[in-house]
Amino acid sequence: MNPSRRQDCSGTRPSLIWAMPLPRRLRSREIGMLALSTLGGALELYDFVVFVFLANVLSEHFFPATTPIWLRHAQTLGIFAAGYLARPVGGLIVAHFGDLLGRKRMFMLSVSLMAGPTLVIGLLPTYATIGVTAPVLLLTMRLLQGAAVGGEVPGAWVFVAEHLPEDRIGLACGVLMSGLMSGFLLSSAIVTGLGAYLGESAMLAYGWRIPFVIGGVFGLVLAYLRRWLRETPVFCRLRDERALSSEAPLRTLMRAQRATVLRCMVLTWSISACVLVIVLMTPTFLTGRFGVDAEDALCISTTMLVALVVGSVIFGGLIDRYGARRTVSLGLGAVALSYATLMETAAQGADKATLLALSACVGLLVGVAGAIPSILVAAFPAEVRFTGLSFCYNVAYAISGAATPLLIACATPFTPHAPMLYVLLVCATVIVVQCCSNVSGGAER
Repeated sequence: MNPSRRQDCSGTRPSLIWAMPLPRRLRSREIGMLALSTLGGALELYDFVVFVFLANVLSEHFFPATTPIWLRHAQTLGIFAAGYLARPVGGLIVAHFGDLLGRKRMFMLSVSLMAGPTLVIGLLPTYATIGVTAPVLLLTMRLLQGAAVGGEVPGAWVFVAEHLPEDRIGLACGVLMSGLMSGFLLSSAIVTGLGAYLGESAMLAYGWRIPFVIGGVFGLVLAYLRRWLRETPVFCRLRDERALSSEAPLRTLMRAQRATVLRCMVLTWSISACVLVIVLMTPTFLTGRFGVDAEDALCISTTMLVALVVGSVIFGGLIDRYGARRTVSLGLGAVALSYATLMETAAQGADKATLLALSACVGLLVGVAGAIPSILVAAFPAEVRFTGLSFCYNVAYAISGAATPLLIACATPFTPHAPMLYVLLVCATVIVVQCCSNVSGGAER
């Protein structure tokens, strides 16, 4: 990256509002590439999370009927969690070959690696048919799904960033994050809609297979369509100039980019806090601590997700217009204040309409998390970019994802505001790190 093009903390600006020149419009080929990448991200997350929406049904089919219900549920959720353990390993393997063999090949592999196991889950025989082999196969497919999503998400950010002009990378990363969150909404909508249409008995008998088959088939179609994408110009230049990493990219990363890795892991921490704590865990806090009705809490969570889909695109555009450092710092500050307001208002027993309005505002501001990947992409040199981004994102997300619920659960007996204080801590830390960093967005061309 040429720092002079994107520095936003020094020098003068041509506008009173610190705006950079308006970015050019995307060409039709670039829009098509971004659309395929975004659709892939949506399908990846759909395939990955639809499992948890059907966990109760899967526990009925893949474990002995004599097993206590609580144990069947625990075993099923354990298989679901195994996918998260596979993410860092799978992500690093995919990224390793992405830096050495090409972004496009791994981009096609990751979506195929997700679609195939998802389709297989929809067709798997149950425990009643093949015995203990059924849960073993289910676990195997889940591990492959985890490996796939570990490579797909960082791969999409790198692939898109190396194709698009530098002043459109923020918007592109925001659109990709919007697609990921859309996949979460889509999985919830399909499972809920099928359950309402088929009824409980039909859903238990065969309906549970349909969401997996849908995700698998569409994923394979998408893998085929990705054949027509071109390799990124950045990787082509590295290959032509014989400038690819001469050793394992991870070794190069640990030797020469340790400080950058730590900074990017802290930035990833903010994505985890925004999505995991604010969007996904808040309904549990509201019902358990503040007595909010369960249906109202679900509406609040859905409202946040929808607003996040929109907010990711907005903040991506803002980064391209005003720079990453300023946008992320102000955005995370607004996230902390708005989330504190929501939790304080809920504690005072506010009505549903007020909570929904505040949750929409919070979700919109949480969209700043969707723009952070543009900073991560810019942080690493091209020859180890895929590995660096995959390592930081997957490892930091795995650590924070495992530790965050435990930390909040341990702190909650001492203060009901533990989630709010955690979010404030994360936002403040990331703002300090971002203000002290000289990485401001945009990928090396």
